[in-house]
Amino acid sequence: MKILMLTWEYPPRIVGGIARVVHDLSKRLIKDGHDVTVVTYRDGDTPYFENDKGVKVYRVDNYMIRPNNFIDWIMQLNFNMIAKSSEIIEKEGKFDVIHAHDWLVANAAKALKHAYDIPLVSTIHATESGRNSGIHDDTQRYINDTEWMLTYESTEVIVNSNFMKGHIQGLFGLPFEKINVIPNGINLTNFNGIERDYEFRRQYASDNEKIILYMGRLVYEKGIQHLISAMPKILNGYNDAKLIIAGKGGMTDELKAQAEALGISNKVYFTGYLNAKQVQKMYKCADVAVFPSTYEPFGIVALEAMLAGVPTVVSDVGGLDEIVEHGVTGMKSYAGNSNSIADSILALLYDHQLAAKVSKNAKAKVKELYNWNKIAQDTHFTYQKAICQTMAERQANQIAQENAEKAKKAKNTDSEITNLLAFKKKHAYA
Repeated sequence: MKILMLTWEYPPRIVGGIARVVHDLSKRLIKDGHDVTVVTYRDGDTPYFENDKGVKVYRVDNYMIRPNNFIDWIMQLNFNMIAKSSEIIEKEGKFDVIHAHDWLVANAAKALKHAYDIPLVSTIHATESGRNSGIHDDTQRYINDTEWMLTYESTEVIVNSNFMKGHIQGLFGLPFEKINVIPNGINLTNFNGIERDYEFRRQYASDNEKIILYMGRLVYEKGIQHLISAMPKILNGYNDAKLIIAGKGGMTDELKAQAEALGISNKVYFTGYLNAKQVQKMYKCADVAVFPSTYEPFGIVALEAMLAGVPTVVSDVGGLDEIVEHGVTGMKSYAGNSNSIADSILALLYDHQLAAKVSKNAKAKVKELYNWNKIAQDTHFTYQKAICQTMAERQANQIAQENAEKAKKAKNTDSEITNLLAFKKKHAYA
């Protein structure tokens, strides 16, 4: 099967979780014998084309015209994606399916679908309404409407959790059967051969301190502010603890100020950006990993922590709520509730048997349910559904057109007969 992936991020450009999902899914589909082409944005000095272990990756620049805002920038990007994808199709032939990832590539996906009559599958990784707890301004409304348009134009829609299925069904009014739940996956070899590096660990905490780790973007919906608010209670119950916040984002200064105001800045360490190798080492150095999101469609970072063998605390929202079973594969806390977060963390710090049990169970669950072999198979099945549905629609349209032409001919014939009879009657007695 020839597959065209449209995405605004692909390694080495990593903005959020989409890049890793597209990368790992594409690699797995290649192993299964499929032909995968990715069209994405060119960032920095990355090559315009590369063969990424079988995945053909084409990168496009934005127009040199300076856009007025982010929406204009995205539109310009879509124009160049259309041009590059059309060039590939004209040279190498049609794709069997287009797979669009989120609203940022929606206009390119729609244009290519109609221009070349190719089935369209889309993955909605998150929604603007979910990220912002509703739609509050014109920019958010535009993004929300574009998300709706993409789901409307798609033959099949993929989401990564049952939460997201219910969310977009209610938000966009989609038929339930059109939405396919396929979770994100993780490379099960990510932590093979990686052990705790004490020299690396001492850069962030002393040997006697337990590391409480947050890994991810520093944005409001990730709930880091509630985790920082939980630290005074945690330190009161377990003084030899330190919160390591790994990642970057727009809330960095605000979060640092919050820690300072609480008088715990010496117990909160902001690492900034970590590369892939540093991320692996950090997970192995952590004693508890915490993901206190207030909105989370899935939560791939939680899977990483679970695979690394780190006892994990998550909030009871979205996809996180489905990944973790409280007291079995991790601990849950009430979203936005710092006391609840503190209680779950303290339970793991004090109860070593509990921590060992949930980490063991969590690793087994990740290996069983979130491996790319199964996910690629489910995605391929969704592609097949879209292709079959499109073929059925084409056939139905053809039959309808043929029936319409037959009806038109029959009507014309009836009209001719009526006119002939009228003529004969008129001239019968002439």
